[in-house]
Amino acid sequence: MLVRILTASAFVVALLITDVEVLPLGRIAKGLLYYLIIYLIIGYDILIKSWKGILNGRVFDENFLMAVATIGAFALALYEQSGDYLEAIAVMLFYQVGEFFQSYAVGKSRRDISALMDIRPDYANIEEGGTIERVDPDEVEVGQIIIIQPGEKIPIDGVVAEGSSSLNTAALTGESVPREVKAGDEVVSGSINMTGVLKVRTTTEFGESTVSKILELVEDSASHKSKSEEFIARFARIYTPAVCYGALALAVIPPIIRLALTAEPMWSEWIYRALTFLVISCPCALVVSIPLSFFAGIGGASREGILVKGANILETLAKVRTIVLDKTGTLTKGVFEVTAIHDEEDKEHTTETEKQRIIEIAAKAECASSHPISKSLRQAYGKEIDHTQVGEIEEISGHGITAIIGGKKVAVGNEKLMEKTRANNCQCHKAGTIVHVAEDGQYRGHIVLGDILKPRAAEAIDAMHKIGVRRTVMLTGDNHKVAEEVASALHIDTVYSELLPADKVAKTEELLETQQKGESLAFVGDGINDAPVLMRADIGIAMGGIGSDAAIEAADVVLMDDDPMKIVTAIGISRKTIGIVWQNIVMALGIKGLCLILGAFGIANMWLAIFADVGVMVIAVLNAIRAMYGIKQ
Repeated sequence: MLVRILTASAFVVALLITDVEVLPLGRIAKGLLYYLIIYLIIGYDILIKSWKGILNGRVFDENFLMAVATIGAFALALYEQSGDYLEAIAVMLFYQVGEFFQSYAVGKSRRDISALMDIRPDYANIEEGGTIERVDPDEVEVGQIIIIQPGEKIPIDGVVAEGSSSLNTAALTGESVPREVKAGDEVVSGSINMTGVLKVRTTTEFGESTVSKILELVEDSASHKSKSEEFIARFARIYTPAVCYGALALAVIPPIIRLALTAEPMWSEWIYRALTFLVISCPCALVVSIPLSFFAGIGGASREGILVKGANILETLAKVRTIVLDKTGTLTKGVFEVTAIHDEEDKEHTTETEKQRIIEIAAKAECASSHPISKSLRQAYGKEIDHTQVGEIEEISGHGITAIIGGKKVAVGNEKLMEKTRANNCQCHKAGTIVHVAEDGQYRGHIVLGDILKPRAAEAIDAMHKIGVRRTVMLTGDNHKVAEEVASALHIDTVYSELLPADKVAKTEELLETQQKGESLAFVGDGINDAPVLMRADIGIAMGGIGSDAAIEAADVVLMDDDPMKIVTAIGISRKTIGIVWQNIVMALGIKGLCLILGAFGIANMWLAIFADVGVMVIAVLNAIRAMYGIKQ
C-alpha cells in the first residue's frame, strides 16, 4: 500500500511540473491517459471491491462511494473539457492514505496482542533413553516429566520436580520482575525460563493449561461487540444508502426544477455538488475508528497483563461506580504469617526466649499436619524438627492438636481446646487467628497469625476513590474483628464479614439493587471460590488468574498478577477508550454535518470534501491509536 501511495504521488508531482504536450500523446489525450494510469495504480483495489460488492448485493459501502465519486469526477472533467482530473486522483489518493493509517493502527494493536499470543509454545522436551526429544505439547501426558532449557517457554502447567531458575512472566502478568522458582513450586505455561534447567512434572493436559485458556480468551474477545460498535454498524447500513439517494436527488432534482422554471439547469454544477456530497458523507471515520478504538483498548490492556473478554466488557467497565472486593487473596496475600507471640499474660514485650519456646512447642506439635496454619507455624520456627521427640499426636477436629513432646503433654489450638485441657488461657487483644499453647496443663501463651495485606492494597483503594468510584465494599468469610481491622487499614467504605459463598451472592444482589441507573458494579475475587459472585456482578474481575480455571471461565476481566492497582488500571483504560470513542463520534458527525450543508449549497468544493472524509478519518484513527498505550499510574 505504501509503495502504491508513494508511486502515485510521485507521478502526480511529475505531471504537475511537466509540460504535458512534450509527452507522447500529450495533445491528443491532454493528460487523461496519464491521470487514468495513476488513478488505476492507486485505486484499482477499491474498484474491484466495489464491483464485488455490487455482485454480492452489498452495494452501499465506502468502496462504492469512493468509486462513484472519483469516476464521476473524471466524467465531469471530460464533459466540461476542463482537463482537471486532479480532484478525482486526490480523492482516491488521500482515501488510500487514510486506509494506510488504519491498517497501521490495526497492525500495531495486533502486534501488541500477538506479543501475548507469542506465549504459545511450539514444543515440549521429554527425556527418552538418555536423550532429549522434542514433541508436540499435545502429546505430553499428565504426570510426565518435561525439561525446560534456559530461554525456552514452559509449554504446560506443572510443578518443579528438580532444579531452580528465574522465570520471565511478563507476557502473562505484564510485570518485568523475574519470579524465582525451585523444587516444589508451581509453574504455569507461557512463562519463559531464564537461567537454570528445570524438570517439571505436568499437572494438566496442554489443552487445559493456562496458556491455552488465555489464548482462547483473547481470540474470542473480538467477537463480543460493544453497544457503540453495534450502533455504528446499524447506523452505517441505513446512513450509506440514504446519502447515496440524497446525492442522486441533489444531482437531479434542482436542475429539473430550474428547467421547469425555464432557467438554465446547470447540470454540471449540481452533479459536482452531488459528487462532493458523496465524498463528504463517506462514513469511514466512524466505521473504522470505533471498532479500532475498542480493539486498541483491548490490546493496550493486554500489554498491562489485563485480559478483557470483549469490547462490551470494556464499555461496562467504564461505568463502574461500586467495587466489591473479596478479602483473602484479593486484598491480602492469602497466606498465614505469624504477626505476634504473647506470653500467658498477653504481654507484647514477651522475651525472645519465651517467644522461641512458644513457637517451638507449636511447630513440633503441628509437624505432621498439612493445614495452612500448621505450615505457617513450622515456617516461623525455621528449624528442622526432630520427629523422634514428638509422639502420641492426636488431632481433635475443630479444636487443635495434642501431643507428647520431650515427655511433656502439650496442647496447641483454639480456646475450646484450652477449656478441654483445663488450661486457663487469656484473651488476646490483637486481631487475627489465635493459636493457644499449653504444656502439662499450664498455659504458655499464644501465637497470632494474620493474613498480610498486599503491598499496594491501600494505594489501590485510595486510587479507586480518586477515579470516581463511589463505594468500596469488602465481603469476607473471616470474623468480624479481623474484617474491620483490614477495612479500617485500607479505608474501605463498607465491610460485611462471616459470609458463606451464598451470602456473598445475596449481598452482591442487594448492592446491585441500590445501583443508580447507568452505573455498574464490579466484583473482584481470587477466581477460585468466588465464581458465583463473579458471574452475578455486572463485571467480574479475577485477581491473579494464572492457573485458575474458575477465573478464566467465570470472570469478565482477568488480572494476570496479584497487584490490586491493576483494578484501577483496567478501569482507567476502559474509560480512556470510551472517551476516545465519543471524541471520534462527535468530531466525525460534527465536521461531516457542517461540510454536507456547505456542499449542498455549493460552498464546499472537492478539496474540502477530501478533508471531511479522509482528514477526519486519519485524525480519528490517530486518536484511536492512543487507546493502545494504557494510562499513567
